[in-house]
Order: sequence, then structure tokens, then C-alpha cells
Amino acid sequence: MTKKKYLNEFDATLQIIQGKWKVMILYELYEHAPRRFGELHRYIRDISHKTLTNQLRELEEDGLVSRTVYPEVPPRVEYALTEKGLSLIPLLEMICDWGLGHVDREQMERLLCEEDEIEEAGW
Repeated sequence: MTKKKYLNEFDATLQIIQGKWKVMILYELYEHAPRRFGELHRYIRDISHKTLTNQLRELEEDGLVSRTVYPEVPPRVEYALTEKGLSLIPLLEMICDWGLGHVDREQMERLLCEEDEIEEAGW
């Protein structure tokens, strides 16, 4: 496997979390880990099965998410954040806070941040 190349540290970070649903996946795994595929699919709602599969694979390849397969019938697969994935959470929370403070709520289809953060932002 060829190592990815990035322009700089900003590009590296943004490319790793880039993807319409990756931040939602990461935040859901932070708040409710471990999660099974079906649970993630129901939480995100609008994501296709294929896209969720691809984004989970990319997050796993980048070392942010772990995938555990349990040898049961039927097989059970769970996803959780790795230490590397957990290290992104403070950054995601800062991005969330910035969005709450600088973007009109009416422009957002859904809020993901903790309820107490929403209250602090005056919503």
C-alpha cells in the first residue's frame, strides 16, 4: 500500500476527516461506542449502505476506527474509536462550537453537539 501524500499538516488533517459523513461517524462512536453497522446506519439516516461501508473502511485505514469481528452466528461486527480517533475529539468539539456560534441554526438540518453546548450557545 502506498502512503498518502499531503501538502501540509492542515491538508493532512482535513483530508483524513473529509467525507460527508465521517465527522458524524466519529462523533457517534465517541458518544456511543462501540456501535454496530446497523446502529450507525440508523443514526446517520440518509447515508447509503455502500457509502457507510466505504467511509468506515477509510477511517479504519487511517487508524481512527477499529473494527472487531466476533465469531458468532450470525457474525457480529462492532466499530469503536482508536486512541488516534479519540485524539480528534477536542478538534471536532471546537469545530462544533464554532459552528454553533457563527452559523444560523436555521441553516442546519441537524445538531450533533451535546445539549449543554447548545444551551451555552443560546439555543
